[in-house]
Amino acid sequence: MGRLIFSALASLDGYVADEDGDFRWGEPDEEVHQFVNDLTRPIGTHLYGRRMYEVLVAWERPEDFGPALPPHILDFAEIWQGAEKVVYSRTLTEPRSARTRIEREFDPEAVRRMKEEAARDLAVAGPELAAQAFAAGLVDEVQLFLAPVIVGGGTRALPDGVRLDLELREERRFGNGMVFMRHDVRG
Repeated sequence: MGRLIFSALASLDGYVADEDGDFRWGEPDEEVHQFVNDLTRPIGTHLYGRRMYEVLVAWERPEDFGPALPPHILDFAEIWQGAEKVVYSRTLTEPRSARTRIEREFDPEAVRRMKEEAARDLAVAGPELAAQAFAAGLVDEVQLFLAPVIVGGGTRALPDGVRLDLELREERRFGNGMVFMRHDVRG
């Protein structure tokens, strides 16, 4: 049985993007990126909202980023390409990446079955989709990377209206001032 993991990079005040939709303030450096790679490597299936998928689909063709990419970037691209992806969208007609399928609606029971049948963990990304998973009681683990910046508003990392008791399992501080926290959902 797989666990459903929510992971996000957020500002200290809890936003994944500022009011202009910018998230460059949270771009991971090499140390953080390699840590993200190691966290992502065991994930078998990623659940994405459309907007998150449109950001991440660039990893399907990392050569478009430019010549002579560093090893940590190539490593993440390989990890991303090797995982299954489910994109929840009412507007996309077909995926732009391999190992990807489109679902029109988020179905909590279908995700429960995916977790029960999974040999590896699953990850949910994108705050709107994650909010649905949180509300349905599907999230087993919360991973947050907190960037040393306050952006004052924008897209919240965690949903309003959901109460969860968490147990801290791991924490780490990086040289760039970013802090990682991993929590299990209790109950």
